[in-house]
Amino acid sequence: MSRLHAVLRNALKATACMWPGLAQAYRWVERTAAILQNEPGLDAAGVRRRLAALLAALVRWTRRHHRGVIRQALAHFLLETRRYWKGLFHCYDVPDLPRTDNDLEHLFGTCRYHERRASGRVRGSAGLVVRGGVRLPAIASAHLLPELDGPHLAPGDLDDWRRLRAQLEARRVPRIMGRRFRADPDAYLRGIEEELRPYLPV
Repeated sequence: MSRLHAVLRNALKATACMWPGLAQAYRWVERTAAILQNEPGLDAAGVRRRLAALLAALVRWTRRHHRGVIRQALAHFLLETRRYWKGLFHCYDVPDLPRTDNDLEHLFGTCRYHERRASGRVRGSAGLVVRGGVRLPAIASAHLLPELDGPHLAPGDLDDWRRLRAQLEARRVPRIMGRRFRADPDAYLRGIEEELRPYLPV
């Protein structure tokens, strides 16, 4: 135990100069989180102004006081904030819009998990791309409603169901044509030529 204490003392001594900067950096991050939490209930423009002022102060503080690892970390924080800037504030003007896409990422993660279990593939299947508008809601429903019976599975509106089937078929056909072209390009192009021949000038 005494050896462990010695290691800790040496580590704290070697990094002592970094702790004040780290403590200040964490205070900046906590202030940023408080602004985004928006307890005063400001609109998007108000939250944007407060956060912009804080980030400007953070840039000045970083340039004036710190170098090395802390400055690199804060530069990364500023870079990521600028990257997501346009999408940060919609949730303050749109009721019930989540502040993050964590739930959406969880949904896609659940979808990937079930795809891998069912198919054994590491990557997503082509069918998920074509039929994602059906598969994702189905997976979400199965995840949120563990017990599904007949009324849940029956279409509520047959016209909507037929329109959805037609949309899915319209998305499936180009993939079929692409697969046929890759399998035999010459035959595919000859078929197109035969179809267009009656419309070509003699």
